[in-house]
Amino acid sequence: MQPSPTHRASFSIGTEAAAKRVVDVLTEVFFEGDAAVAAFERPDGRWDVTLHFADAPDQALLRELVANSAGNDVAAKLAFDTVEAKDWVKASLEDLVPVPAGRFVVHGSHDRDRVAPNKLAIEIEAALAFGTGHHGTTRGCLLLLDHILKHMRPKRVLDLGTGTGVLGIAAAKALHRAVLASDIDPPSVRVAAENAALNETGQYVRVIRATGFAAPDFAKRGPFDLVLANILANPLRQLAGPMVRHLAPGARVILSGLLTHQAPAVIAAYRARGLVPLRHLRIEGWSSLLLRKLS
Repeated sequence: MQPSPTHRASFSIGTEAAAKRVVDVLTEVFFEGDAAVAAFERPDGRWDVTLHFADAPDQALLRELVANSAGNDVAAKLAFDTVEAKDWVKASLEDLVPVPAGRFVVHGSHDRDRVAPNKLAIEIEAALAFGTGHHGTTRGCLLLLDHILKHMRPKRVLDLGTGTGVLGIAAAKALHRAVLASDIDPPSVRVAAENAALNETGQYVRVIRATGFAAPDFAKRGPFDLVLANILANPLRQLAGPMVRHLAPGARVILSGLLTHQAPAVIAAYRARGLVPLRHLRIEGWSSLLLRKLS
């Protein structure tokens, strides 16, 4: 049986920074495996951005996303076609090198042998295109986690909105302690559990489906000494109150998934509930925050 063709959307944009910005937005929107997003520099200095889909995409939605992040002129030139069947998600990862973040290195299976033995390697299957550490928010969280681990060893850890499970796996590998990981999305729960097993941390990482802090597991496993939440700015603000109620005195909180201009509002929401900011990393237009609960 002949495999189905792949659907492709493509456009060009003027600078590397602009290309990274729109790619970040697109990879935040499309879940793992739904689309493979790649950007490449052309000889004339412009950048080509290409998305590959297994199923025909919503063209109006995609144009709106590109317009919001890159402008109407770029969105107007968005082109759609079909190409030969191929594992574009896997192909888009072939050129991705291992990403270092302090003591951690996030890599695909094709780079398993390229990780230095003194690093904590986190492998994400090549079929899972996003949440691999190549995004600025994931790298920022890992760098802040590495900073925390130089000063303390949290006993009760929560990875809220775990996605592919990268942050929970990293904490479990470094601490060899139980980590609760949650996500609102059933496929994410499955993916995170599979990745925990792949990285030999399945005995430490418990992955549950939960909205906010509604599940009873949060009360059973808390109060938490460390919370990692790489979500988005609006949910982070909304979760400030419930999160604080599940924190131990002196707990550290790592927040990310917010654009740099959104950071002040998120900081204000948590400061109003007794958390103080300790560090603010800015990577490729994204912010990652480290805060501490005073009491």
